[in-house]
Amino acid sequence: MTKRHGYALLAALLAVIVVVSAAIYVGVNGTGVDGEDRIGAGPGGPRSSAAPASAGTWVATWSASPAGAEPGTGERGMAGRSVRNVVHTGVGGESVRITLSNLFGTQPLTVTHASVAVAAASNNPGAAVGTLRRLTFRGDTSVVIPPGRQIVSDAAGLRVPHDTDLLVTTFSPVAAGPVTYHPHARQISYVADGDHTEDPSGAAYQEQSPYWRYLTAVDVLSSETEGTVVVIGDSITDGISSTMGANRRWTDGLAARLREEPGAPRYSVVNQGISGNRVLSDGRPGHPGGPGANPSGLSRFDRDVLNRTGVKAVVVALGINDVLRNRGTDARRITDGLRELARQAHTRGLRVVGATLTPFGGHRGYSPALERVRQSVNAEIRSGKVFDEVTDFDRALRDPYDPRTLLDRYDSGDHLHPSDEGFRRMAHTFTPSDLRGSADAAL
Repeated sequence: MTKRHGYALLAALLAVIVVVSAAIYVGVNGTGVDGEDRIGAGPGGPRSSAAPASAGTWVATWSASPAGAEPGTGERGMAGRSVRNVVHTGVGGESVRITLSNLFGTQPLTVTHASVAVAAASNNPGAAVGTLRRLTFRGDTSVVIPPGRQIVSDAAGLRVPHDTDLLVTTFSPVAAGPVTYHPHARQISYVADGDHTEDPSGAAYQEQSPYWRYLTAVDVLSSETEGTVVVIGDSITDGISSTMGANRRWTDGLAARLREEPGAPRYSVVNQGISGNRVLSDGRPGHPGGPGANPSGLSRFDRDVLNRTGVKAVVVALGINDVLRNRGTDARRITDGLRELARQAHTRGLRVVGATLTPFGGHRGYSPALERVRQSVNAEIRSGKVFDEVTDFDRALRDPYDPRTLLDRYDSGDHLHPSDEGFRRMAHTFTPSDLRGSADAAL
């Protein structure tokens, strides 16, 4: 053998070694590492819905925080019924996976079938032709979720458009309650008797529901989106006063801006608002949803914010309920709690934008003493000593002639929650470039 032939043979052997090593690496690193019971695509699973290998970034296109246990479901749960959740996407992708939660359940939750589809039309339980995909969990169509846990499905190959409705359907054959839910969805979902998870038609879904049940996140594999912005907040972020089924929460408006505006960071936006939520303490005793319902911002921050898929930046819009409901709470305790949220985000290298507390003059809970607390919290936020950046929702929404109150056109009527126009104003007040960069180590 000549020396030239010897070099050629050696080069060929090295090429084979590189290819084999790469294949081993991909196989070993195919599972999730987000600190959950993530279930990756198993080699023995069905091929009909499995997502093909594809370049891109996994980001959250929709999410909702589990807020409590649904009243009246403690015994049977949703046994023998199909739950078809309708959710709205912020960004699109080529593959999709979901997160199911049994956080507030007291029994194992058995899901024997689950599916995802693009809706045929807005606010409609029917699937667009050819889009329904069976979901699997480690290659199996059924999964058992222990109490207090959540599970992520395998990825399914489905072209998911941005700014559209998805249908995510689950079927549970046996009693398992109570149901983990998000009560103020501002979106109608649907329920059917029997297993109709793979029915493209919405004919069987005769019962409407204002809740999201079990489903807490939808992720997509996107080649156009670089990461996720997670917004943690209360009823104002939850959009409790926005038009039902119209996707007019302020976070929806921000998502559209980040998707469409030249120069804006290409991030998805997910809404982790819970109505009535506070920074410092859990929901009131007797709050609908049972013990542990409406967990405080501090207690849920790791699960609902830091562990969301692809998180790159955090927005904190909490504190008004600490003022209104804990009348003995002073401004310092609230700002210390907000500062702790920022500190936790900084440990992950995440940038944090904080919102000032909006006016509530004229609301039944208003008092001059509470207004002074709100003003003190806002002064500390504006000082730059709490967050990396500030979005001033107070200044954007207040009446310039009476800064204690919302401007009339931004007021939904209860003098606390914004109108659709108020939510739009909030979305356009936000400065997208504030989301870029790393955490400010000085905080």
